[in-house]
Amino acid sequence: MSNFAYFPHTDDDVRQMLEQIGVKSLDDLYSDVPADVRFKGDYDLPDAMSEQQIRDFFAALEKKNDKMTVFVGQGAYDHYTPSVIPYLTSRSEFLTAYTPYQAEISQGTLRYIFEYQSLICSLTGMDVSNASMYDGPSAAAEAGKMVLSCTKRKSRVLVSNALLPHVRKVIETYSKYNGTELCELRINGGRTCFDHLREEVAVGDVAGVIVPSINRFGIVEDLTGFAEIIHEEGGLFIVYCDPSALAVVKSPGEWGADIAVGEGQSLGMPLSFGGPYLGFMACRKDFVRKLPGRIVGETRDSEGRRCYCLTLQAREQHIRREKATSNICSNESLMALWATIYLSVMGPEGMKEVNDRSYAAAHYLHDELLKTGKFEAVFDRPFLKEFVLKPLMPLERLRIRLQEGGFFAALETEEGYVSFCATEKRTKAEIDALVALVKEA
Repeated sequence: MSNFAYFPHTDDDVRQMLEQIGVKSLDDLYSDVPADVRFKGDYDLPDAMSEQQIRDFFAALEKKNDKMTVFVGQGAYDHYTPSVIPYLTSRSEFLTAYTPYQAEISQGTLRYIFEYQSLICSLTGMDVSNASMYDGPSAAAEAGKMVLSCTKRKSRVLVSNALLPHVRKVIETYSKYNGTELCELRINGGRTCFDHLREEVAVGDVAGVIVPSINRFGIVEDLTGFAEIIHEEGGLFIVYCDPSALAVVKSPGEWGADIAVGEGQSLGMPLSFGGPYLGFMACRKDFVRKLPGRIVGETRDSEGRRCYCLTLQAREQHIRREKATSNICSNESLMALWATIYLSVMGPEGMKEVNDRSYAAAHYLHDELLKTGKFEAVFDRPFLKEFVLKPLMPLERLRIRLQEGGFFAALETEEGYVSFCATEKRTKAEIDALVALVKEA
């Protein structure tokens, strides 16, 4: 038996496999490789370690990280992760699950993807969801490509400057090579400028418009009239969302959107140095055949029992590869499962409480920071858990002081404002400690 619990094969397993294929040793597997190209030296590898030694080694590496209390959002939010999620998703049948091509042996995977799609549709107010995209920015970029195919013979996509910077950059990268002409919509008073939208749509040739539900200043956008203006000229309306906030703000469906996209990380996924995250994408049923990724549907087997199958996989590289609608080569079903468990555990009331607590924490932080006299308010607009202020002191000095105190906060925006965020995890004591450091800076 192997001395290492994480090695799957015993010596006897290896022996039986070698016997099955008719060779005597592992070296025999490479007998057809010329001897003069084989590496004959010693590999520069560390000595073997026991499982406990490896755990200690990585624990020592972890201690080198500076763990800070997070008061920044900008598309990645420090929400609470119920302990049941990592427990369930760590089960081997989920960790090893890949694309469920064979429905007869993949009913569990197909079912949770179906449930995920149903939950995303419920949050967004859309008819159908895929499962899924790599992250929010790539979902937005894919939506920008999708509207070109849906509207035909239109080439312009309008992108709000109120979108997060990294989302805009990914959209720009995708559009550079597919013939999309991007036009940036201005900001007016902290929100996407409706008058500029109307002017650009009137110019014509608009395939789609991408605007945020909650923008990079943390402000809840008022999208009244957007859908009507866009639809009158034959364009499609795309709303970029924080799915956690959709429990309490208007859904894209309520705003009249055709496509909803966003970053699913706020559904209890740890920050984890940037991944893995989950891009979600949903649309009205009129455009289901243009939707990239996979769609699982419910059906009945020959005995009338409920079951699940891959209904559409329009972008597959192995089917009419040259006509694939997307380069998404595998769905991140593990993260879709994570989001499904989170939404199921939290339920509507839990989701509302997350937002209630985040709202209370963020507004308390906002008011206390203004009381220090070190900031000025920028926008008098409704916000949920994130906001910006104008600093009245050198930003570098402020950031250094906060970092020394163990806080990641005061992220600078393109305009020179500073962004703060407080989720339900942030306590009054933590907020008071941050404010005290600001007073000292």
